Amino acid sequence: MKNNLKIAILITLVTTVLFGVIYPLAVTALAQVLFPTQANGSLIQKNGQVLGSQLLGQAFSALGYFHSRPSSAGTGYDASQSSPSNLGPTNHQLVDRVKTDVGKLQAENPSVPVPVDLVTSSGSGLDPEVSPAAAEFQIPRVARERGISEADIRSLVAKHTLARQFGVLGEPRVRILELNLDLDATHPKK
Repeated sequence: MKNNLKIAILITLVTTVLFGVIYPLAVTALAQVLFPTQANGSLIQKNGQVLGSQLLGQAFSALGYFHSRPSSAGTGYDASQSSPSNLGPTNHQLVDRVKTDVGKLQAENPSVPVPVDLVTSSGSGLDPEVSPAAAEFQIPRVARERGISEADIRSLVAKHTLARQFGVLGEPRVRILELNLDLDATHPKK
């Protein structure tokens, strides 16, 4: 019995050190060497200042910027509160919010149908991307507010549009933070 107890304690200690210390440190070191950008959160920096992450959405409310999907994560894009709203399609709070958002967007661009991702949040509430249709919908407003041509804006949108992964997975999408940063760099607000 005493021998079995010694073996059990020894195996517990060895596996704890091996799988609780050595393995996580090895995986972390390997990630830092092979994928340093991803291992550090895919941060976007400018002049040493972190502006955001490629993986997390941010709120943009000024008219001269492309707007992200609505967020239900905390007070909006709060990574510690990542979750869907859990409101069903017949919930009056969701229906009222969507109707209000659709009304605002239709006033902005009256003759164009509103893309669904501009009025609904993603499952995490942190989606950093919108569909190309949602970006296209916003082009007239951004061009008008910045005083530049829609063609110039369209070329920036095309530059920041990601294709399907491996040509088959997912849908094309536009990264909003990177697009807005590029917009500020190439066509500053007047």
